[in-house]
Amino acid sequence: MLKFMPIILAIAYAVAMYRFSVWRTRRELDARSTELADPLLKRMTDRLARALDLPRIRVHIYEIDPVNGLAAPDGRIFITRGFYRKFQQGEVSADELASVIAHELGHVALGHTRKRMIDFSGQNAMRAALAMLLSRFLPGIGIWIANGLTSLLAARLSRSDEYEADAYAAALLTRAGIGTAPQKSLFRKLEALTQSRGGAMPAWLMSHPKTDERIAAIEKMEQRWGVEGP
Repeated sequence: MLKFMPIILAIAYAVAMYRFSVWRTRRELDARSTELADPLLKRMTDRLARALDLPRIRVHIYEIDPVNGLAAPDGRIFITRGFYRKFQQGEVSADELASVIAHELGHVALGHTRKRMIDFSGQNAMRAALAMLLSRFLPGIGIWIANGLTSLLAARLSRSDEYEADAYAAALLTRAGIGTAPQKSLFRKLEALTQSRGGAMPAWLMSHPKTDERIAAIEKMEQRWGVEGP
C-alpha cells in the first residue's frame, strides 16, 4: 500500500486542484467582467446565434489588458478589454472579432473548457509525481526534467484543442455567411496584437499552432467543402 501512496496522493491533489481552479476562475471572471453591449458586435453574434439555432449568444468583457478570448468552464464566452480596445481602434474588424467568438464557442461545444481544467490539474499532479520519482535517481535535476516533460505535454494537448476549435469556428462562420476570410486575416495579425512591450514571445504563441499551419488547415477544409477562400 505504501508504494502506491505517491500515486494516491497525486490523484487526490489533482481532484483538489481541479475543484479549486474552477472555483477560482469563476470568482475571478464574476468580479472582473460585464456583458458586452456593442450594437455592431451584437449583429455579428446574432448571425452566429441564428446559424446555431439559438435565441442569442452572450459575450462578456473581461477587464484585463492582454489581447485574448476565452471560454469559461460554465460555458460563458469572454473577450478581454484589450481585445475589444483593438476593435474600437480599428485594428480588428467586427468580422474578425466574430471569428474569435466562434472559436471560443467551439471550445465550449467540444468540451475543451472542462477538459483543460482537468488536464491542468492532472498535469500538476503528474509533475509532482514525476518530480518525486526522478529526484530519487537524479537529485537536483529531476524536478527540472519533470517540469519540462509536463510543459511539452500541455502545449501539445492545447494545440490539438486549438485546431479543433478552429475547424468548428470555420464551419460556423461559413454557415453564418461570414466566411473564413476574417478568421485567417486575424491569425496573421495575432502575433503583433499579442506581442508584449518587452519583446518577449507571447504566451499565446506557446500554446497555439503556428499561423501558417492554422491557415493551411482551414484551407484544406475549404477544399473538402468546395468553398473557395480569398
